[in-house]
Amino acid sequence: MTHRDATPSRGTGPDRTDNEPVQPRPPGADRTERELRDALRALAGGVLPDPDAYRTARGEWLRRERRRRLVLTVLVAVVFALATLIGLWVLNQAPANPGVIFNGDGAAAADGPSLPRRLP
Repeated sequence: MTHRDATPSRGTGPDRTDNEPVQPRPPGADRTERELRDALRALAGGVLPDPDAYRTARGEWLRRERRRRLVLTVLVAVVFALATLIGLWVLNQAPANPGVIFNGDGAAAADGPSLPRRLP
């Protein structure tokens, strides 16, 4: 088994078996690949990075991060204020007359029947 046989090629997969014939490459494929590689290398060599690209990208990222934090802070403040206002409104809706459970002077507990207590 050679090194080429040991490594899977692009054509191998669950549907491909080892006894299928490999398609021969068309004539001139090596030349076409070489020409494409050279053209892409020349094109990539002509591309020069912007000297301020990092500073610009970092500045944009920092602005987005600040804006995200500001929006989150405002959202938390609005939710907190809304919850506080709703809570105060609910507390303000309580009835003004005393309830059955507690009337404020402690008489309800003294007048009512109590449970029997076990003596030690």
